[in-house]
Amino acid sequence: MRLVIARCTVDYAGRLAAHLPAATRLIMVKADGSVSVHSDGKAYKPLNWMNVPCDLRTSPGEWVVTNPKGETLTITIEEVHLDIEHEMGQEPGLQKDGVEAHLQELLAARPEAVADGLKLVRREYPTDIGPVDLLCRDANGGAVAIEIKRRGEIDGVEQLARYLERLDLDGRLRPVRGIFVAQQIKPQAQVLAMARGIKCVEVDYDQLRGEDTGRLTLF
Repeated sequence: MRLVIARCTVDYAGRLAAHLPAATRLIMVKADGSVSVHSDGKAYKPLNWMNVPCDLRTSPGEWVVTNPKGETLTITIEEVHLDIEHEMGQEPGLQKDGVEAHLQELLAARPEAVADGLKLVRREYPTDIGPVDLLCRDANGGAVAIEIKRRGEIDGVEQLARYLERLDLDGRLRPVRGIFVAQQIKPQAQVLAMARGIKCVEVDYDQLRGEDTGRLTLF
């Protein structure tokens, strides 16, 4: 990973135009080639970024990042305060808590509990930004990506939306629809999921374990 702290301006050109005036920011270049620009705030979310696949070309005072869609991110550097590179090593991946991991196991064994006709293709199906919990096929043969959480919040919906974007690049799967599954899904997450074309399903953990204490609810 390369980390650069610099005073810079940032210009994006693509689906729209966006400009960040001169300020001191963190520029992050990951091993996969993705580039993101961060301020000293806004938690983890970058001010602007370019996901892979993309191409970074640097010259003194200017970085230009382009992708196959023709989008361009131009970083004009006025002053560099720090420029370091560090090898991060292999990422072991997120370790789910006991309930979440067991939910995944239960639903992998019974994907029809999420939606009628679903058949499991694979657990932890890989994408270039991480694995989606379950990849299934529906009764018509369509691909369905399922992300499972103990509590359903906005960041989980955004995570599934990113996986769907990457999976849709695979012609063997496209189009891929998404289902967000949790024991309880917050109203804000349901609204965002609806806007992204993602279905939400609440599941009863005890029922899935064989105790008749509830039922699945489809939103």
